[in-house]
Amino acid sequence: MKISIIGTGKVGSVLGRRLAACGHRVCFASREPAGQRVRDLVAEQPMRCWADSVAASIPDAEVLIYAAPYDQAERILSAVDDFHGLVLIDCTNPLNATFDGLQLGHTSSAGERIAEWAPTARVVKAFNTTSVATMTEPRYGEQAATQFYCGDDTDAKRTVAELISQLGMEPVDAGPLRNARYLEATAMLYIHLAVREGWGGDCALKMLRR
Repeated sequence: MKISIIGTGKVGSVLGRRLAACGHRVCFASREPAGQRVRDLVAEQPMRCWADSVAASIPDAEVLIYAAPYDQAERILSAVDDFHGLVLIDCTNPLNATFDGLQLGHTSSAGERIAEWAPTARVVKAFNTTSVATMTEPRYGEQAATQFYCGDDTDAKRTVAELISQLGMEPVDAGPLRNARYLEATAMLYIHLAVREGWGGDCALKMLRR
């Protein structure tokens, strides 16, 4: 599968590395595809990774992962004329300036806003409730970390669930895209525990059943 990733920070980097290791072809879509950070990422797996502009990376992609900051999403995504129906995975959380709350909630979400800015894409919310450490190593003893996802397109959600499983996490369907409101609030709770309560990144959410 050809996967394009917008964002070469911690989330975009670890997802790119791990998806390439799973056998996918990964394009790091960047404003500066010749920049040092992007070149370093490509150099790790040059047979499966390359860099290009955002516009050039989209026409042939099957999946686009948006892992850049939420505050840049409207500018970046609205500049794209056509997403050609690809699956767009939104990894963002709409954090406020002090990182202790959300800009949106209850009546809207970053996931829903991104769907408005990318109307020709099939948006699925995922990878926003999990730390980079857990994305890197999702096993906790005999348990795999839970990865929630939500969206309105059944086939797009099936694709995302498959990618989550390939990355070693347990996919849990959290319903329609409007439920991104709840996933983003859950992420805020996780951030509070990890950062302000000292749990750190080596902790993860897990759904259990019996």
